[in-house]
Amino acid sequence: MKAMLLEHAGQPLRLVERTPPAPGPRQIRLRVEACAVCRTDLHVIDGDLPNPKLPLIPGHEIVGIADLVGSDVDSSMLGRRFGVPWLARTCGTCLYCSTGRENLCDAAEFTGYTLDGGFATHVLVGIDYAFELDPLADPVALAPLLCAGLIGWRCLKKAGDAKRLGIFGFGAAAHIIAQVAVWQKREVFAFTKPGDVTAQGLARQLGCAWAGSSGDQPSAELDAAIIFAPVGTLVPRALTLVRKGGRVICGGIHMSDIPAMEYKVLWGERELVSVANLTRGDGQEFFSIAEQAKIHARTTAYPLQEANTALDDLRSGKLSGAAVLTPWPISARHWIPRRRANL
Repeated sequence: MKAMLLEHAGQPLRLVERTPPAPGPRQIRLRVEACAVCRTDLHVIDGDLPNPKLPLIPGHEIVGIADLVGSDVDSSMLGRRFGVPWLARTCGTCLYCSTGRENLCDAAEFTGYTLDGGFATHVLVGIDYAFELDPLADPVALAPLLCAGLIGWRCLKKAGDAKRLGIFGFGAAAHIIAQVAVWQKREVFAFTKPGDVTAQGLARQLGCAWAGSSGDQPSAELDAAIIFAPVGTLVPRALTLVRKGGRVICGGIHMSDIPAMEYKVLWGERELVSVANLTRGDGQEFFSIAEQAKIHARTTAYPLQEANTALDDLRSGKLSGAAVLTPWPISARHWIPRRRANL
């Protein structure tokens, strides 16, 4: 198999050849059709997140076809399409797992961080943590839903019944969840980097009521705000824009330091909360909602070997929507060998 390998944090990925892995108990192997590129991948590759498995194949927004199954997995899974998210494994018994908060499990494993991910032609996944997906949908369009969509959904749930919703950082997650929020009849206010007219134009196309730079004054007071941009200075800014009793949700896994701020910015029973990882329940909810709302991810496809270019384009803000790696030529993406691992 081919894979883009991270050997040291802060260095470019390297294209390598490896023997395709064999699945163990409760695992399936996917022949990867598409893997979206997430800002979390940048944080892993750039060294912002500690202690990744090295060497590592990044990538955790994976769509693929099961071409090999391990023991304790029914052979009927062969040939089906699955999605692989960030959450790859939990203990199932700790306080968090036993109270419906497996996203906080201290023993959790994560795709493309502590386990090899989808910047490759093949990937292993635990069948209990994979989502079966529509076999007729475009895999490139599906891939961003596996993290940008899921984290966006968890953030939107944290916003409660907010009618006027601000979104800071209008990238992959924002452009997906804005569609859900508009479908839910919320007013969405999109905040972008100063002068990013492309992102602002996309926000308006998707039905946002207002779009402007992060320093601009929106046309109405907000009930809640979601921050996807990893910029700590946006936290006090967002708090000044939400009404009393409003909430600001930090949706990223990493953010620069939040600056000191006057207490009056938080006062008035405003709340500041974070979102961490996801649960499998989030996926079950979101994929149903995405189908009902007819969510469509805007994507730019890159061949697998151009992963470093895709990462650079994301890092520099050149992308509108989501970058997606495609390991196979279009004509070869649906070839499906059917067999079981002898394990």
